[in-house]
Amino acid sequence: MQQWFHEHQLISYLLILAFTIYIFNAVFRPGRLPILKEVVVYLMMAAGCGILLIMQLDKLPIIQCMSVAVAMMLLLRLRQLYDKRRNSRKDSKPS
Repeated sequence: MQQWFHEHQLISYLLILAFTIYIFNAVFRPGRLPILKEVVVYLMMAAGCGILLIMQLDKLPIIQCMSVAVAMMLLLRLRQLYDKRRNSRKDSKPS
């Protein structure tokens, strides 16, 4: 798999960028930013993803690690939605 990512550098960069944006928005987002600050944040993220791409091409499993992190965050989100739905059903039932 590392070899495939090494041969397809644009796809690797886009995956790293997508994972980084998702992780930023899910974990570190401070709320709505002014548009200029938001553009600066995403440009800095794009530059940082270039550094992560270099690490990925140097045989470090950056994409694999980020995909595990995103999968765990999605599982947490699903669990939160399940608990919220279960609590709302429990509250709406008359005792």
